[in-house]
Amino acid sequence: MGEGDGLRDYRGRRDFGRTGEPAGRGASPEGEEPHFVVQIHDASTLHFDFRLQVADVLKSWSVPKGPSADPSDKRLAVPTEDHPLEYEEFEGVIPAGEYGGGTVIVWDHGTYEQLSHDRRGRPVDFGESLARGHATFRLHGTKLRGEYALTRFRGGKAGDDEEAWLLVKTAGDGPRGHGTPDPRRARSARTGRTLARVAAEDRES
Repeated sequence: MGEGDGLRDYRGRRDFGRTGEPAGRGASPEGEEPHFVVQIHDASTLHFDFRLQVADVLKSWSVPKGPSADPSDKRLAVPTEDHPLEYEEFEGVIPAGEYGGGTVIVWDHGTYEQLSHDRRGRPVDFGESLARGHATFRLHGTKLRGEYALTRFRGGKAGDDEEAWLLVKTAGDGPRGHGTPDPRRARSARTGRTLARVAAEDRES
């Protein structure tokens, strides 16, 4: 699916005359490793957003407790609309009354390797592996590193309940890491700011 079609839901929910979120017009440079970003969003419910670049969009999941570097943590991940590639760098305050209103910071970002394969060990297109409901990848972020998996455990077909996935770090892939930090104390990987600092600077501007 092209970027124009993939971002229809995203654009339809936003008034870009009010929000500073990107409308999305970029395309991925050929030969560049795909990117990922994890944002903390202090909306009606404080949560993390996990996004993986697939073709010319960021496939997105809302992760209430945030990604964890501890393989024993199984994190619920609920799909949301595709976002534009430019959203990787978005940090700021979405105005009240706009879809997803609230403060956003970039908690982590970087590149990732696509590791999905079939039962014979042959590589599988990453978008196809997501459509099938299971994808593995290795993150190269400033905070998250190592192999992770996304697995759909509910939904995915017409008439099913709300679609839901699990985001898990693969056991045995490097040393056991820590769980997710307190999101209100966490700092942006881009600017070093907390949610409170971004919100305060927005009020002062």
